Amino acid sequence: VLFILKTVSCVPSAYGCGLPTFPPVLTRVVGGEDVRPHSWPWQISLQYNSAGEWRHTCGGTLISDQWVLTAAHCISSSRQYRVALGKHNLVEPEEGAVFMGTSNIIVHEDWNSFLIRNDIALIKLEAPLDFSDTIVASCLPEAGYILPHDEPCYVTGWGRLYTGGPIADILQQALLPVVDHETCSKFDWWGSQVKETMVCAGGDGVVSGCNGDSGGPLNCRNADGVWEVHGIVSFGSGLSCNFPKKPTVFTRVSSYIDWISSVSFHSFMHSFLYKVMKAMKIC
Repeated sequence: VLFILKTVSCVPSAYGCGLPTFPPVLTRVVGGEDVRPHSWPWQISLQYNSAGEWRHTCGGTLISDQWVLTAAHCISSSRQYRVALGKHNLVEPEEGAVFMGTSNIIVHEDWNSFLIRNDIALIKLEAPLDFSDTIVASCLPEAGYILPHDEPCYVTGWGRLYTGGPIADILQQALLPVVDHETCSKFDWWGSQVKETMVCAGGDGVVSGCNGDSGGPLNCRNADGVWEVHGIVSFGSGLSCNFPKKPTVFTRVSSYIDWISSVSFHSFMHSFLYKVMKAMKIC
């Protein structure tokens, strides 16, 4: 598993995973704020084709030169998708931005949309990327790692600026301290709806993820100062984006490291065998 995981999480270039060229400006501002341009270079915009126009639908995280992590609930089999990378302002043309089609989308086989379980999907880009100052992969956490209560992590995305408000043009960041499972599973918080394969963050009634942030990362910095993607925005309160004691709930990435490794390995082997067979003119 260790060898397989390396093929997913390590960046084969001078750009190390989880180390942005332009480090984010971290503040404790109440509410979201515009990010420093390209300071979260693994953040992607998942876009779908609507009558020839590409529209943002979800966020996601670049985890290697050809794989993006997002939420299962962001994916519909009836839509055509592309991935926008190296973006800061979604409505402006920007130097260094890349728009990439998809070659495969794998939704977790046990995804349950009714119970919101296993809300995770992997997108394989149509070709490997070249990393740059504006496009870098995030690191993955250690399998099974549990974030401590009150850990200062950041949610990023182009979601609604407030409940019922407009989608953000400029990428936003917000500090969301982690809420441990013991607290988040209390009856007046999320109760039994939140499982140990999830991470809760926020819940102060002021700051939260919102519509359009789905699929995007919960960014947490490890002891070495490297950023890891610990969560995938999954769900929040239907009453409002920032309802008290209803923190944003994320799919816990550390619960799915083996699944991520397995999917990427099988995809690699399929591609490798196809190339071998094609070279031998078997297919």
